[in-house]
Amino acid sequence: MALRIRLARLGGKKKPFYRLVVADSQAKRDGRFIDIVGHYDPKTEPYRLDIDRDLLLKWMEKGALPTDTVSSLIRADLRRKSA
Repeated sequence: MALRIRLARLGGKKKPFYRLVVADSQAKRDGRFIDIVGHYDPKTEPYRLDIDRDLLLKWMEKGALPTDTVSSLIRADLRRKSA
């Protein structure tokens, strides 16, 4: 079972809101997931990104790989917090 950290879409039409979830790579985008590690709201200015870093690191140590989009969000969050 390959684990991925990816976005699951919530919200209404033209009002996206995302959860950062740990899920099996074969599961549907908005289907079953194992754990929620954060939230992402792209519609606010500046965008809002809340990540539970301890939980994220725990899942990455267990072998969960972030998708490209989640990787870029994590990098942006680290840059924003360090500035």
